Amino acid sequence: MAVELRAVNESEFPDWLRALRTGFLHEPVVPEELVADRLAHVDLERTLAAVDGGRVVATFRSFRQELSTVGGGGLVADAVTQVTVSPTHKRRGLLSRLMARDLAAARERGDAVATLIAAEYPIYGRYGFGPASWSTEWSVDLRRAGLDPRRSGRPEDGGRIDLTDGAEIRRIGPALHRRLAGVRAGVTGRLPRNWDVGTGGGHHLEPWTEPYYAVYRSESGEPEGYVSYRCDDRWGDGKQPENTLTVRDLIAATPAAEHALWRYVCSLDWVATVRSGSRAPDDPLPLLLPDPRAARTVTHADMLWLRVLDVVRVLEERTYPVADGLVLDVRDGDGFAAGRYRLDASPKGASCVPTTASADLVLDVAELARLVLGDASPVRLALLGRIEEAVPGAAARAELLFRTPLRAFSPDIF
Repeated sequence: MAVELRAVNESEFPDWLRALRTGFLHEPVVPEELVADRLAHVDLERTLAAVDGGRVVATFRSFRQELSTVGGGGLVADAVTQVTVSPTHKRRGLLSRLMARDLAAARERGDAVATLIAAEYPIYGRYGFGPASWSTEWSVDLRRAGLDPRRSGRPEDGGRIDLTDGAEIRRIGPALHRRLAGVRAGVTGRLPRNWDVGTGGGHHLEPWTEPYYAVYRSESGEPEGYVSYRCDDRWGDGKQPENTLTVRDLIAATPAAEHALWRYVCSLDWVATVRSGSRAPDDPLPLLLPDPRAARTVTHADMLWLRVLDVVRVLEERTYPVADGLVLDVRDGDGFAAGRYRLDASPKGASCVPTTASADLVLDVAELARLVLGDASPVRLALLGRIEEAVPGAAARAELLFRTPLRAFSPDIF
């Protein structure tokens, strides 16, 4: 009997969850409260399965997502998540079939891009996805950081930091998150449920441990950022504190807020180590320390993966720092983005149209995904043989056109 691909209905959803938990090596038992909780927040029409003999053997789900692009604009994305194939049905092309079905539906809806967080790096390039943002985590040894304990916890610009609770973060957080998206490409929208789950407001099936929350307010009293964090309780020999503070979430709409919040978490008594959580690779944290070597990189890895579905919309929606024109020959085996496009851009705006003119650059759609949020270097990709210069010097021109002062930042896993 052939394996059937289709959207699941409500009665099949518990079996879909069992297959999902199996794929992620979680206990393959589905409590009734888990089913009810998840059903309230999924679109069953976009909850796909591979079914063999009445049993779900692969899972795939997508949802509508807002994605910030360069210059503060936004794109509608097809966010792909909860992708698994059961170990009994690997290497049968099930993921390829599910992905093709979802991307075709996304293109028909008019979604400009698809996004995902890749559990494994080698999988998604063959579907036209490329890493569009990267994530770095630091571990800061405060004993060697060189911070002055008498001053480091206090903002020096007339602002203040107040401890607060999850209810206030749910109230002020969404606006701060939107302000972050206005200055950083790669930020994905947070749904109300995300704010509830992230701040203890509900939907917790596991025991909830309340974190600490601190808000930075400017001199005028306006909230400009917040941090949530947890601390362990460890003491070493000689009654010396060995506690680690782990940042769960830090959203700052201004440089002043970001600097003040980092100085705050690095100044708490009894804390010996700060784990930064997932940050942009150009986060200021290490350089805020008198000794930046006290911040040790513990993770640096790909974060948000992007799949361009509509080249024209993606390239016209972002801003550009210089004026230039390039013809891009985009290769796409699935056909969604394939074609030759002329991009004419300047700080005043951009136009992208199909063309028959000779190409300046030739690149696969997965390499285009690396460029559109400004995070990758066209020159470096050309040196690696990932993009082809049909006209000498075209990669250097693209470097000036596509690169951004701030690297893309994707603070959320979905």
